[in-house]
Amino acid sequence: MDRIRKALDIARQQRDHDFDDTAPSAAPAMRQTAPAPAPASLPRALGPITYTQTRVFATTPQQLEANRIIDPSANNPAAAAFRMLRTQVLQRMDENGWRTMAVLSPGADDGKTTTAVNLALCLANDRRHTVLLVDADLKKPSVAAAFGLNPERGLDDVLRGEADIGECLYHPDGFDRLVILPARGPLANSSEVLAGPSGRAVVAELRNRYPERLLLFDLPPILHADDAVAFLPLVDCGLVIVAERGTRRDDLLRTMELVRKTPIVGTVLNRASDITAGYG
Repeated sequence: MDRIRKALDIARQQRDHDFDDTAPSAAPAMRQTAPAPAPASLPRALGPITYTQTRVFATTPQQLEANRIIDPSANNPAAAAFRMLRTQVLQRMDENGWRTMAVLSPGADDGKTTTAVNLALCLANDRRHTVLLVDADLKKPSVAAAFGLNPERGLDDVLRGEADIGECLYHPDGFDRLVILPARGPLANSSEVLAGPSGRAVVAELRNRYPERLLLFDLPPILHADDAVAFLPLVDCGLVIVAERGTRRDDLLRTMELVRKTPIVGTVLNRASDITAGYG
């Protein structure tokens, strides 16, 4: 773990950010930026939600377990770690009035999508918010597969002008206040589309639909395509996922350099080898 933490320290110095080690006793471990001085007021708790146009689909415990998706209310170290991560993320976002966050990673096997899904579930379990998880990895979308969903429409259809957003929203039954906007398959010229007028229009519409909704965008790995870097100006902040014994030091440094213009709420260390009771 020293290799990754040293790289994080170097990246911190290059970005002129101060990081505090605020990791919970169970992984994922998060290194969080210093808070802003003026916190915003918290939204009130939301009541029950009835989904009409949004399509409701069923999941199975076996499907979720196979994809390392947790019950956000469970009494185990993994769920506790993600609840801690949720609290840290919410504090940073509330302090700055942020509602849109990109989930990022240097490489393809750092646990980015798994972290994005589990964080979205935990955020939605906080009754002050609804959450929309958008699969914006138009190179290799995998959010729908994590839930065992085979969507009829997705973000790629919206960006091609072949569907409206309302046709592409799905709610996993049993997970209140969470909606996902999946993608069905790769999209040609995805970085240009995401950063262009179509992508900007989608983000604007999603922002304006519900003022209390938090938007999480699962993006392709930073070092595998330019999609994430092109899309980052459209979101408020980012969360970087790295894997112990998986993320190379130079790759992490390069990633932090590429995202330097985007506020980073923290860095999650997945598969931490010196945390015996954790997630990973």
